[in-house]
Amino acid sequence: MKETYLGVHVSPLTYEGIITEIKNRMAAGQQSTIIAVNPEKVMTAQNNPEVKNLINGSTFQIPDGVGILLASKMKKGKIHSRVTGVDMMARLLKFAEDEQHPIYLYGAKKEVVEKAADNIKQQHPGIEIAGMTDGYEQDEEALINRINESGAEIIFVALGSPKQELWIRRNMDKLKNVLVFQGVGGSFDVFSGTVKRAPALFRNTGTEWLYRLASDPKRIKRQMNLPLFLMNILFNRRN
Repeated sequence: MKETYLGVHVSPLTYEGIITEIKNRMAAGQQSTIIAVNPEKVMTAQNNPEVKNLINGSTFQIPDGVGILLASKMKKGKIHSRVTGVDMMARLLKFAEDEQHPIYLYGAKKEVVEKAADNIKQQHPGIEIAGMTDGYEQDEEALINRINESGAEIIFVALGSPKQELWIRRNMDKLKNVLVFQGVGGSFDVFSGTVKRAPALFRNTGTEWLYRLASDPKRIKRQMNLPLFLMNILFNRRN
């Protein structure tokens, strides 16, 4: 049963629960989509029906932001831990290696996606990277044909949100062999080593947002979505 905050759905499943569900859905030939949800996206969805539809139309809406955990606690929900986009990708890579599902990487700069692929291959020697394409491909039809010919069953799309989710929704029906789609934002930057993640202390205590803010004070405007979101949750009885 999904939880809903200000009209936006969030899946209460853990990493393990999502992987189990994906395994079952793949066995049944069902396509699945994964989108990360945080307070910023929820607040954007209040004034953008397309964003709300993209989120609510996904198979799994993972609770990426600590604000979602706080909201669930306030409403006595069942979301007790974050499921971040980059860590979900890491779990899916391990799953792809173990279960022999070829993957495809699409998005980011050419040097970033290539370095990410190299590092993924080093970390998962048994994984099959069926192909990769940077985010500057202009011929969408050629890209779709390339992905179909690659035999990929899992695709990670790094175009930024909501562009990546719009791309997934637009092309899912054309990619019959792809059964798992995850929009991963800047995760290729992390896997390539271009961007360093917050230290484990911040990640484990749910204060990664604070580390990011300290590293880039210009994020303050975005971070203001957290208290705004929580105030809306607190005073909106319907949610």
